[in-house]
Amino acid sequence: MGDHQDTDETGIQRRVLVATGAAMIGGLVASAGAAPASAQGNVNSAPLGARLRGVQHFGLTVQNMDRAYEFYTEVLGGTEVMRDGDFQGERIHNTLLTDQEIEARERRVNPRAMGVPDLKGGAQRLDVRFIQFDNVVIELLQYRDAGQAANAGSFAEPLDHMSPAFPRMMHICFHIRDDVDFNRFIADLEAESARRGMTQVRANRVVTVTTEKERLAAPIDANSNGITEGKSNGWRLIYCKGCEGEQLEFVQALGPVKQVFDQAREARVKLVGGR
Repeated sequence: MGDHQDTDETGIQRRVLVATGAAMIGGLVASAGAAPASAQGNVNSAPLGARLRGVQHFGLTVQNMDRAYEFYTEVLGGTEVMRDGDFQGERIHNTLLTDQEIEARERRVNPRAMGVPDLKGGAQRLDVRFIQFDNVVIELLQYRDAGQAANAGSFAEPLDHMSPAFPRMMHICFHIRDDVDFNRFIADLEAESARRGMTQVRANRVVTVTTEKERLAAPIDANSNGITEGKSNGWRLIYCKGCEGEQLEFVQALGPVKQVFDQAREARVKLVGGR
């Protein structure tokens, strides 16, 4: 499914700017927790949490694989881990889609009308690419018709409504470095995405806007919400749509809230290390 793309030094430098800090607990726990769990005896008798090594990746089903890959690697600076594809057959179909097939039967509707691909019969295929950031991996998935090329687009229509308030909705959160100007980062992100024709990459504003024209005309200091009181004091954030319309978040954790996350990470490492 295509050659593995090498990562140049510039790509690595871009990636380093994206994500560091509190969320690195996944990697820390993985390295600290593997040995102590087995030292207790039968690891399979340990509590479920003691059998985990943290979060391995976030998955995102995309409509256009090449566009999403460009956004997460060239714009946001991730590096490719691997790619694979043309997955089909009964075993992978059942692994991924059994619950949807059952629901379709209960509703007495064609699974294809619910956006369920036919991997079992081979009418559709699945392609995947894994993108590495400093502290987490993102998996891009595309389900396509068998006769289409890997970059031809998804067989299913995208969801029209992507409100973060919907139950089951998920988002990907990127951690911005402490010394980066958050508002300028968002402005540059939108400008670079627009230059590439990624028109769905639009960040919210902290002031009220009612049209796209007003959103674009908002002052640059409206690009992020800095919280200065309560338990979240020092937290700065904004929500943004990605190139596929997916829900993204960008954050900085500074001041008191940074200490809270740092202390929680240290406590977690000690807890896992003591098992």
